Amino acid sequence: MNEPLGLYVMAAIYVVAGVMHFIIPKVYLRVMPHYMSNHKFWVNISGVAEVVLGIGLCIPQLKDISIYLIIAMLIVFLVTIHLYMFTSEKAAAGIPKWIIILRVPMQFGLMYWAWMYL
Repeated sequence: MNEPLGLYVMAAIYVVAGVMHFIIPKVYLRVMPHYMSNHKFWVNISGVAEVVLGIGLCIPQLKDISIYLIIAMLIVFLVTIHLYMFTSEKAAAGIPKWIIILRVPMQFGLMYWAWMYL
């Protein structure tokens, strides 16, 4: 356990976020773009990915690849989910546009946070 505490905090955040895909799937299903088919599959696979990558952060042999995959996942979420939420009133679920816009720098902040541990 020589890694900094922040890495384990990040790991816990991704594991919890991934588990939430299965506890409250309706929240995630609502933000799925219409052009993607089989929404439940994508919600489940992204939940599994977040859990697996969060755990991978805690395994020294998997840490670096988990970081690269987390960054890739965040990019995919940014160009699909967050863009869709910005352009669809239904997907935004009443969240003000300014909050959705603030999520963009947050995504880049999460990417930077992961990158710091390479």
